[in-house]
Amino acid sequence: MSGKRELDQAVRELDGADTLAFGGVGFAGQVLPATDAYRRLEQELREHPESGRKRVERLLKKGSPAGKAYAATLLETVDPAAGRDAWERLRDDDGEFTTFHGCVMGRTTLREYAADRLAGRRP
Repeated sequence: MSGKRELDQAVRELDGADTLAFGGVGFAGQVLPATDAYRRLEQELREHPESGRKRVERLLKKGSPAGKAYAATLLETVDPAAGRDAWERLRDDDGEFTTFHGCVMGRTTLREYAADRLAGRRP
């Protein structure tokens, strides 16, 4: 698969993601497809900042609640001020998604997650 097609597939995966996890989940430490997609887009941001940034911005506007959280996290890694602005905009979004921290699963809203990020909490 070409790099562009692979990246497009990663963005589609994040676009519809319903779970936010940055590492392996469950007792087996399984890496979710959305986590792999996040890592792929993170690599794109490092290697091709301009095209990666455009994809992240689009995901931030049109993605699922978990997809938007992934996008704001990515943005925060390359531009902390832009990341903070993204979290500010997401603070009014009541979209829900599942979270994983290791084998601990939870549910949250984008509003709650953004507020935690702005307060310096959550990974």
